[in-house]
Amino acid sequence: MSVGSLCHVARLRHLSLALHRQFLRARHLHNAYGEPETEGLDEEDGREGVHPGGYRLQYNPSSYYRPQHDPGASLSRLEMEEQCQSTVTSAFRQQSNRYSVSSSRRLSSTKNTLLDLAFNRGTGAKAERAPPYRTEPLTPDVKGDPRAFQTCRPEYSAMTLDLSQRPAPVHSKQAFFLLHKVTILKGSMEPVDVTGFLTKLSHLHPDQTPLVRGDTRFIMLLRYSVENLSHFSHAQLLKVLKSFVWLGLPPTHSMLGLYEAELGRRAGEMGLHQLLLAADLWRCLGRSVPQYLQCLYDCASLHLGQVGVPEIVQLLYVMGEGRHCPKELVHPLEQILMRHLDQLEPEEVGAVCLGLFKSQTALSEGSVNRLVDRAHLVVYEMSDFAMVNVMKLLRFSYLDHRAWLEVMAHEVPRRAPSMGVQGLMHVALACSSLHYRNERILLAVAERLPSLAPHCRSKDSGKLIWAFGTLGVLPSQCPNFYPSLIEALRQRADEFQRYPEHLLTGLLGLAFICQLPEDLVALALSPEFVSLATRSKQLDLKKDLFTLDGTVALELPHWTGPRLSRELREETTEILWRFAQKDVCQKVEVLEAEAVLRDLLGGEEFVSKRMILPHTRSIDLEVHLNPVGQPLPVTSVQTYPISSKDWTTSSGSSTQGWEKINTGVTLTEDLLTQLTNGRKTPLPPTQASQLPLLRRTEPDEGGGLFSVGVDLTDGLVGTLTKPPIRLAIQVTNRNHYCYRSPQLLGLHAMKRRQLKLTGYRVVELPHREWFPLLRRTHAEKLAYMHCKTPALF
Repeated sequence: MSVGSLCHVARLRHLSLALHRQFLRARHLHNAYGEPETEGLDEEDGREGVHPGGYRLQYNPSSYYRPQHDPGASLSRLEMEEQCQSTVTSAFRQQSNRYSVSSSRRLSSTKNTLLDLAFNRGTGAKAERAPPYRTEPLTPDVKGDPRAFQTCRPEYSAMTLDLSQRPAPVHSKQAFFLLHKVTILKGSMEPVDVTGFLTKLSHLHPDQTPLVRGDTRFIMLLRYSVENLSHFSHAQLLKVLKSFVWLGLPPTHSMLGLYEAELGRRAGEMGLHQLLLAADLWRCLGRSVPQYLQCLYDCASLHLGQVGVPEIVQLLYVMGEGRHCPKELVHPLEQILMRHLDQLEPEEVGAVCLGLFKSQTALSEGSVNRLVDRAHLVVYEMSDFAMVNVMKLLRFSYLDHRAWLEVMAHEVPRRAPSMGVQGLMHVALACSSLHYRNERILLAVAERLPSLAPHCRSKDSGKLIWAFGTLGVLPSQCPNFYPSLIEALRQRADEFQRYPEHLLTGLLGLAFICQLPEDLVALALSPEFVSLATRSKQLDLKKDLFTLDGTVALELPHWTGPRLSRELREETTEILWRFAQKDVCQKVEVLEAEAVLRDLLGGEEFVSKRMILPHTRSIDLEVHLNPVGQPLPVTSVQTYPISSKDWTTSSGSSTQGWEKINTGVTLTEDLLTQLTNGRKTPLPPTQASQLPLLRRTEPDEGGGLFSVGVDLTDGLVGTLTKPPIRLAIQVTNRNHYCYRSPQLLGLHAMKRRQLKLTGYRVVELPHREWFPLLRRTHAEKLAYMHCKTPALF
């Protein structure tokens, strides 16, 4: 026997012993209490059953029953499993049950009566209603079923489980008669017996299955199923797994790990439909099975000749739910998909798009275009859910399918009143990712959202605010949208402990449109939150904190709340600058603009390529001019605002970190008085300490500092007392703007606003003008830049 087989046998023995110990413990408790556990439900939904002997049995359905999960939920089950890990023994135990009373292997007539009372509701006994299992309403979502595509063709029935077709229910007496037979047959049961018992028990009404799962004899039956695991036929094994779905077995049940291993071992012997059915059953159970899925993918490459429309759609669905598609399968699956594309039904198109999105599978641009072409052709027959899935794929592919986007301008406003939070969020997020600013779409979403805001998760609120802020939708255009989502963020503040990125996402979206709720900003910049956010290993949130902190410094001059430490600011600045030096600083359009400006202004000392505002994460070409338009040398000094007072305002006051350029005699009030023959010419108080300088000239014979014939007029005095002109020259590209629009995207609009706030004149070299010149001669580039000179100087 191989080592692998020995390990497998050892695991079976270990689980069998654990089940046996659980059975003995249940029998011991029965002897101690003298009565079987009835979990007596007199009526539905959490009431106490009154035992004839006088004591009460607490009924707590959450002890052993999880409400049916959404088969299309996008959240990973790994997180749930990590929270619910248990030992082999405890997996079979009824968690949180206040009375660990288990039924006996023998049932007296009295006990049978009690069990019948438990199963058959409406006994007339007075009962107290316990608090409902869930007090909050479920988050509304797109109206539709993520598995709806499986009803498009009869062929899906061979590889999926139709959750809407539950088996006809059996009477509770029959169920307990079957459990009684388990105690008689015991270890003599054959695989066919185990399969038959589990199949018949799975026909119980869903409200009665928790009682069966808590019965010791059912635990015995599970033990015997494990002992017969290797003896089941493929069909029997799948039938048992299907029974577990209807019985509501918890996805973290330790025994299921053995079933996954057995199915993985058999994968090479099973047909394609059996492999896909097993994967679908695991999905229905809500269990993450990466090892089995890898076996499925390995075998799928051997069955590609059998893959038709239902097989390719179901396989992509499974890959999406498993969040993975092997690289070696992408190309053959793409070819099969394109071959059958015109046969896809509307819901199948949506399922394919969702599977590709969730598994992060990148098809060629041509294939994505063809897929969206098909979606565009059947869009009016699509459910909201399928339509949103197409938007997700476009967002992932960064593909602007113009015809689809145009039809969305009509479909989203029509459908928005019946759509839920997550569907609307994904529509807005896709528009944001594609830089597609369409007011018909956005205002329809904004009109619907306030009524749904109480249902928003922090994720929904943060991403909706980010999307609208990125596209520059102002509060005046949708008065209720931003306030309702800001309040939703406040209401979900407890979620920030686990997902700090959602608060920062929302606040940055608000910063783009100059809206900063100070209570949430204070929370985001508090030492505790900063420590939490910077500890995250999955996400680098330092840059988001840095952008928020810099915005607070400039746009909240009265701010006295928390700020980032100098060390964190300097560290993040250095990270951003190193990246910029390797990336944007090396782009041809930037290097060429820098070279032309140097030639035009007379040398490299007159142009500085740097991050003027590091927290905006991009560079500018900085130029300084004196009041008469002559270039001044620029020393590249990185600075960062400690507060708004450290920056120059538009009135021209000096800033911390700016170098003094000593070029001559300082123009003081006394000197001006002498030059104007005693007429007092006071200087503005903000300019008295730092003034422009007069260049010294060589005196001629009998001459002084100035020629005798020069009149110092009010205009000349005004010119002499003006601060230097500082220019931020920006080489933009189309990704700075909304799609086919002159509207700057949020981050770039915020940067331009803040540059003006700090005293810079922003000069743009538009990509539509500058990029075509990159292929022209240097003389033509100089001529273009010279034409910009009046605007610059």
